[in-house]
Amino acid sequence: MNDTAKDFLFRCFAPDSTIALLLRMERPVKTQQRVVTLEQALAARYLGWLAHENRHGANIYVAANPLHPGSRKRTKECIASVRHLYIDIDADGDAQLAALRASDGVPIPSAILSTSLGKYQALWRVEGFDFAAQESTLKQLTIAFGGDPSCTDCNRVLRIPGFLNQKYSPAYYVAAEYPSDATYSPADFRLPDVPAIAALPLRGKARPSASRKDSHSEQDWAWACHELAQGKDAGKLTHELALHRSDKPNPLYYAQRTIDIASARQWILEGAPIDDVITMLSERRRFELPAALCSARAREIAATAQRMIARRKIA
Repeated sequence: MNDTAKDFLFRCFAPDSTIALLLRMERPVKTQQRVVTLEQALAARYLGWLAHENRHGANIYVAANPLHPGSRKRTKECIASVRHLYIDIDADGDAQLAALRASDGVPIPSAILSTSLGKYQALWRVEGFDFAAQESTLKQLTIAFGGDPSCTDCNRVLRIPGFLNQKYSPAYYVAAEYPSDATYSPADFRLPDVPAIAALPLRGKARPSASRKDSHSEQDWAWACHELAQGKDAGKLTHELALHRSDKPNPLYYAQRTIDIASARQWILEGAPIDDVITMLSERRRFELPAALCSARAREIAATAQRMIARRKIA
């Protein structure tokens, strides 16, 4: 366990770096933070202490970027430089990771962490990024590959492999692979610009409101199914829903997924073969999403629609 964590930290940070370690207990909720040098963290005694805390329920994290020497906190002002880009893939993890690996818009990740079943963190060691460029690229990664939109801050923490993810019972061993030893520059990331639609204020054509017991997402789902059944254009519906739901962290991703699952459901109910559904979904988004992502995403969405129909039949 200690060798795995040591290898990860050694790969991620330059000698003499100041790094922030976070220890978070789930039950009872308790947080400890330690700001130390890389060499202190790599010491056998220190790694042994982290392993002891982990065995007793603490989740172990490290800040993705180094801190200014002498820092005592992990605020954005304390971050010294951009060392990594990263993405948390919590939804549709295997499909999204496959799309990321196949994409020609991003280089091979420096590390891929398996943080729990079907959930991953990918990171790239970089140089030449300022904080604004890092934030913009993190948002682009999130939109392109369905990452967690809350994980776009320069002071974000990552799990350290070799320790247990104590959020689960039984605890999940966090593993790592290292596909590349390269250090990347901004020119290596060729992602679409963050859609302006994601920052637009709430406006657009109002939809009939459902009963108060229905969530906003349930209202959106019912609206999407109704409009598609009336033969409305899926592209226009996607943009209308994104405009209406600018309260979402990633309105465009949410709208694309809602409309596409509703479409897949309708096609399957109409008797379309699953391979045709996958093809239609891929064709619909081929100008909006990277090619590799389209294919993996279409398969996952078609499978999701099938499961929804099966559950409804059982119920």
